Amino acid sequence: METLIQTMPGYRLNEYMLVLTPHEELRKKIIGVKKEFAEKYKCPQALWTKPHLMLARFTQYEMMEERVVNRMKVTAMAFHAIKIELKDFGSYPSHSIFINVVSREPIKALIKEIRESQRLLKLDNDHKPYFTDEPHLIIASKLAPWQYESGWLEYSNRHFTGRFIADNMMLLKRRSGDKAWQIVERLAFQNLPVAIKQGELFG
Repeated sequence: METLIQTMPGYRLNEYMLVLTPHEELRKKIIGVKKEFAEKYKCPQALWTKPHLMLARFTQYEMMEERVVNRMKVTAMAFHAIKIELKDFGSYPSHSIFINVVSREPIKALIKEIRESQRLLKLDNDHKPYFTDEPHLIIASKLAPWQYESGWLEYSNRHFTGRFIADNMMLLKRRSGDKAWQIVERLAFQNLPVAIKQGELFG
């Protein structure tokens, strides 16, 4: 029954992700790191995702997309551009290697604002939205033990620096089961005094 519902227009399930993306020059530099890791540690999945800093991830029906975009637009309009500094590498033991984000507080403040819309982002009790606790920029995840151990041995001693101004966040989506993400909307940070209550927005 659930599968039948998911094939009906509007009831299709999509995965969504809100991200900050570096400028092109820094993006190329990070892609270079990801490519080197992918080749050296036989890890093609390191190249599946473009460089980004994830803020939140959720699953929702396609018919809810417009409401989500409108709500996130308002959140972005009220927020200010963020200066983001990247430095060296970190890891989640046994499965992920990432670039450290030094300037975390402004990003956490943004995530707190996004979290206020969690009821809209929640599909059901089995599909609750995920909000990033510790902002970071993934190089490779879901690593096999040998990939992680060898990779971290090398990258824990390597250096990386980069900085960018995030003046927007992007909403990405993909159909459940797909690998590639598409851009839904680029949401500009305008630092405006937006005083719209949710009731007025969707009433």
